[in-house]
Amino acid sequence: MNKQSNTYTIIYIIVLVIVVGTALAATALALRPRQQENVNADKMAQILAAAMITPEKDRIVADFDRYITSQFVVNERGETLDNVKAFDVDVATQAKLAPDRRELPVYVCTVSEGVQKYILPVYGAGLWGPIWGYVAFDSDGSTIYGAYFAHQGETPGLGAEIEKPAFSSQFAGKQVFKDGRFRPIAVVKAGQAPLDGEDYVDGISGGTITSKGVGSMLDNCLTPYKKFLQNLSQQTVR
Repeated sequence: MNKQSNTYTIIYIIVLVIVVGTALAATALALRPRQQENVNADKMAQILAAAMITPEKDRIVADFDRYITSQFVVNERGETLDNVKAFDVDVATQAKLAPDRRELPVYVCTVSEGVQKYILPVYGAGLWGPIWGYVAFDSDGSTIYGAYFAHQGETPGLGAEIEKPAFSSQFAGKQVFKDGRFRPIAVVKAGQAPLDGEDYVDGISGGTITSKGVGSMLDNCLTPYKKFLQNLSQQTVR
């Protein structure tokens, strides 16, 4: 075949595309298990971060198995759902459903003998993309023990500051039940306070939309857990 002909060039390009495409597909398939392992490990580290546990990189899975002593899924009525694993629930999808249709993951973290924290995932929207996180509660079902937040594309130095301890540490000790009412923590402009007396934290300076996004995310994602958290409170009283 004439190597200078158009036919040769076209055949050469087609063969090259097939060979390279096949190689890339094979590589992607081979790496997929490792990629999923890394995704799972990152999620585990974020869950533990809400309970203020920061494992070494090579200890993430081991520490997750050590500290997360139970995980389950509840519905809006606080009832445990069978045959659903908390880690497998797509929180991003669930957050878009009506509260009475959601699968609500719960991670029980045993930080010391007899001391358990209940970690709940949250998911919402910031200025430029999705935001998410985890909120850890004491066994009284009202007091926040710790929180972790992350984002996909918020502005560095502004909305991206939600991932910094300076922001998330404000949540420790806040209460979601005030005077018998359930009120997820409000995120407000520094120096202001909610009129109805709910607990609050200061938003990010210059990151108003992202801060409002965190507040809306907490309201949307924690409110369906109201009955579950009330049940925890009743168990503590007993």
